[in-house]
Amino acid sequence: MGQAAACRALALPRTTLYRHLRPSAESRPRPTPRRALHAAERQRVLDALHSERFRDKAPAEIYATLLDEGVYLCSIRAMHRILAENGELKERRNQLRHPQYKKPELLATGPNQV
Repeated sequence: MGQAAACRALALPRTTLYRHLRPSAESRPRPTPRRALHAAERQRVLDALHSERFRDKAPAEIYATLLDEGVYLCSIRAMHRILAENGELKERRNQLRHPQYKKPELLATGPNQV
């Protein structure tokens, strides 16, 4: 008995069967882009970001300074991505968090009680 006959017997569309037989996109590893920075290049960017002269500067400032010196390591977005991968990127502003909403509850057991 073929797949088509089994699908007819179960009243199941064949596309559903084929979708379940095919590996999902989440299970397949994403291929590395050809233009991605290699580990040595990433480390070079990280060393530049950690250097004494750039320690207190934002990636956009570092990028502009290096470009003025004729050095191109990577884009500003790539600098942010590298910092995020190493857990070194955080929100600089204090973000307000809404307090937990306390649901009102009825405490009165009789009429006219406060």
